[in-house]
Amino acid sequence: MSQAAAAAAGAPAGGAEGGAEGAAAGEAKDPVGGRRAVLVWSIGVAVYFVAVIFRTSLGVAGLEAADRFHVNASALSTFSLLQLLVYAGMQIPVGLMVDRLGTKKVLTLGAVLFTAGQIGFALSPSYGMALAARALLGCGDAMTFISVLRLGTRWFPAHRAPLMAQLAGLVGMAGNLVSTLVLAPVLHGVGWVPAFAGSAVAGLIVLVPLVLFLRDHPEGHEPARAAAGRSAAGGFVRRQIADSWREPGTRLGLWVHFTTQFPAMVFLLLWGMPFLVEAQGLSRTTAGGLLTLVVASNMAVGLVYGQVVGRRQSSRIPLALGTVAVTALLWGSVLAYPGDHAPMWLLIALCLVLGTCGPASMIGFDFARPANPAERQGTASGITNMGGFVASMTTLLVVGLLLDATGDNYRIAFSSVFVLEVVGLTQILRLRGRALTRERERALDRDRERVRIASLPAQGRPAGAVAGAAPDTTSPARA
Repeated sequence: MSQAAAAAAGAPAGGAEGGAEGAAAGEAKDPVGGRRAVLVWSIGVAVYFVAVIFRTSLGVAGLEAADRFHVNASALSTFSLLQLLVYAGMQIPVGLMVDRLGTKKVLTLGAVLFTAGQIGFALSPSYGMALAARALLGCGDAMTFISVLRLGTRWFPAHRAPLMAQLAGLVGMAGNLVSTLVLAPVLHGVGWVPAFAGSAVAGLIVLVPLVLFLRDHPEGHEPARAAAGRSAAGGFVRRQIADSWREPGTRLGLWVHFTTQFPAMVFLLLWGMPFLVEAQGLSRTTAGGLLTLVVASNMAVGLVYGQVVGRRQSSRIPLALGTVAVTALLWGSVLAYPGDHAPMWLLIALCLVLGTCGPASMIGFDFARPANPAERQGTASGITNMGGFVASMTTLLVVGLLLDATGDNYRIAFSSVFVLEVVGLTQILRLRGRALTRERERALDRDRERVRIASLPAQGRPAGAVAGAAPDTTSPARA
């Protein structure tokens, strides 16, 4: 969704043991971007766009799926729950695969899997087979976003990382928009099988440029230890995960993603349409318009958040915490409204605020990025990306169970949102000090290394180092 959100990008920022040297070399080799970079990145984003269409297609077909497979709310939530369970469970393995195999191979495998899953879902005659198809779709979907983040880090300068990630999230939300505006009316017009099987063609279309034209990185910009990583003996997986998790920035990124993403994800992925139609008494057309408003708000806010964070890293915590606070306020206002139905203006305000959740979740990657060197970006991104999807998966299940237990009382069911927000806020407040302190220490190390290299005679400088390298504009110490 994935959805969503600040990249696992760019300038290598190693640990205390060798971070300064890695940073100096990394800055000298910072990619310049350009037309070719935009073309390659656009191919990857197109794959992610299609994956989001497939991922969110159930959100506009929840009621039809319940009728087709003769299931109740809990069983219906299992579709999205299983898909997210697979997605979340795949994040660290996918990050490791991206670090070790490269973006093109992982994206290609993902496109094949999510296309097969969408076709299988279209043709499934039973609930069990449909579940298996959604699991396959989730597996392929899981391979897209981290790969796109990695493309952004390898093809564009580091200071563009937050904007490129927000743009990727914006394109993903456009896929959500296609589900709402295109797939929903097609589904109602031509039926289940033609709508879902027809949409699967998009997966085959994006495979062609992916296979023919996508490249992992520009010539001369391979990550520093990629070649060694491919030939390393056992322990690579354990080392990558342990080193990434050891960084407080990675853990802070996970909890920011956890706390900010799930309210909108749950609303768009499954429960928004039933809530608006059954609990608020709206027509399907009006409810679809409100879901579209969430997506439009997400796209607009994503551009603003990307620019703000890219220019001033100190805005990350205020933006994340502010988004959580306003989301909780609006959800509380809707659920506690004394009448049977909340007024339209309040529902509109809720949907506008839910649109900020996706961009805020992308800030999580802006904490993980500077905490990890280039060769660990995929793994760190995978850990971060697990956060929001674990929260979404948990909430999807709990809402379904509470609806069945309370006779479709949406007020009680959606109150579960506040429990997870409190858990996430507690962790953010606990980790932010350590993470920001470590970032500042790294920034000082990089500055010292620049001064040291600049003072050396030309023949004594490390290979590829450039005297007078530009200041690190992505560090909080520079914000």
